[in-house]
Amino acid sequence: MNIILFIIFGALVGWITSLIMGTAGRQNIVGDIVLGVLGALAGGLVMDFFGQPGVAGFNLYSILVALIGAVVLVLIGRALSRAF
Repeated sequence: MNIILFIIFGALVGWITSLIMGTAGRQNIVGDIVLGVLGALAGGLVMDFFGQPGVAGFNLYSILVALIGAVVLVLIGRALSRAF
């Protein structure tokens, strides 16, 4: 996937995650992109742990994998912010 598609992919996944997790009013497009890209990386690691393929292009499966990773990252962030 080239860099432009990866940024668009990250923005889409980050935006969907922010809607699901209720953080849409607290972050901007750059936050959505960062969350989506990091979610894709985290989702790839989670799926690799379960023996499944990670993000493999711009398709529904990859969006779901990245969404799982982004939701996990938001949950970890919330847990860490409550702990400190």
